[in-house]
Amino acid sequence: MSLDLNALRAAVAAHGRVARVVIVGSAGSVPRETGTAMLVWADGQSGTIGGGALEFQAVDRARQALSGGDRFDKVPLGPGLGQCCGGAVQLLTEVWDDARLGTVTGDAHARPLPGSAAEMPLKLAGQLRAARAGHRPVETALVQGWFVEPIRAASTPLWIWGAGHVGRAIVATLSQLPDFAITWVDSAPDRFPADIPHGVTALPAPDMPAAMRLAPSDAQHLILTYSHEIDLALCHNALSHGFRFCGLIGSATKWTRFRKRLQQLGHSDAQISRITCPIGDPSLGKHPQAIAVGVAASLIRDAARDGTIQNTDRTQRHHSGGE
Repeated sequence: MSLDLNALRAAVAAHGRVARVVIVGSAGSVPRETGTAMLVWADGQSGTIGGGALEFQAVDRARQALSGGDRFDKVPLGPGLGQCCGGAVQLLTEVWDDARLGTVTGDAHARPLPGSAAEMPLKLAGQLRAARAGHRPVETALVQGWFVEPIRAASTPLWIWGAGHVGRAIVATLSQLPDFAITWVDSAPDRFPADIPHGVTALPAPDMPAAMRLAPSDAQHLILTYSHEIDLALCHNALSHGFRFCGLIGSATKWTRFRKRLQQLGHSDAQISRITCPIGDPSLGKHPQAIAVGVAASLIRDAARDGTIQNTDRTQRHHSGGE
């Protein structure tokens, strides 16, 4: 887990003062791991720290903090809170605005908990020096009354081509994850829903295949437009432009036909094989939400394997404690 400055800046720009609630420590069985955070403002929130009653109480305290200042709370998750986890969490609630955002520099953000000593512990100072020297990265941790988080690296660019039922389901699913910077492309503004998920860039492009040149060469692509011809042109342009991953919605018959057409356009078998078709998990079915779930699982698995998102056994064990 890490501090997502981009999401925080966007929230502050949209809502003014924003409270960020982050789990800085835990014991026993808890819903989410250390570093999990959510943002809260006067009339809304984004993200989740899990736990139902825990989150409800945390949101109430966060709104109090918007007028009262930072706070640190130790919260048992036993019968008193109506949860079965049985563990405990420590929550840091900080109020962020433009001025506070300006104080965050470097690759990590360390600060004392409310009421802790203002002088940085020697242990933490040593860890930060080691990170700057490239010996080992900073990990999210509570160190002798100070909390430190690495700054989130840039998100993986993900371009989704097509705003039909499947495209909408995939965007709704993946936009909840902080690890993807989504650009959503279709041929006209009225192809998109009225409400675009927060953080998603909608790009109307009358000539969608030509818009491929706007994508970073290391982007991931999901191609699922309303037209086989547009799909084919996008595959052709993606192979010519370069990509990290490219997935195409379709049947085995469609992909056989596309492979032949792409060969005729001058692409080698090795190049064409870099495109994944079909996308997702066919065993889940063809419902748009089922396709979205399969696609999300595949992308998360690949990102975890590549090390671009965090996915540890410790995280899974803690989450399995339930809510």
